[in-house]
Amino acid sequence: MSRRGMPRGKGGFGGGSNMNQLMQQAQRMQRELEKAQEETASMTGTATVGGGFVKVTVDANHQVIALELTPEVVDPDDIDMLQDLVIAAVNEAMRDLDSKIEARMSQVTGGSGLGFPGF
Repeated sequence: MSRRGMPRGKGGFGGGSNMNQLMQQAQRMQRELEKAQEETASMTGTATVGGGFVKVTVDANHQVIALELTPEVVDPDDIDMLQDLVIAAVNEAMRDLDSKIEARMSQVTGGSGLGFPGF
C-alpha cells in the first residue's frame, strides 16, 4: 500500500509501467479514432430502388448530393409512386452511409462504441 492507502502494482494505479501502457493505449486509440473520423468524413451512401429507376447518393453530412431518375419512372399520372421511390432511396442511402460509418468506427472501438453517440 502507498502512503495514501492506494494499492500499488497490479490492479492499482501505483504501478508506473501499467499506467504508461494504459496511457500509450489511450493515445493509440485516440490517433486511430481521429484517422477513422477523417476517413468517414469522405464516405458516401448510395441506394438504388424501383429496379434501378431511382438512385440517390448522400454524403457524410447526410446531405443528398446526387439524385438520378430514369425517364421511364417519370409518369405525370403517378407522381405518388415517384415520390415514394425517392423517399425510399434517400432513406436507404442514409442507412447505407450509417452502416459504413458504424463498421469503420467499430474497427477502432472493437464494437464497444465507447458510449459516444454516433459511434
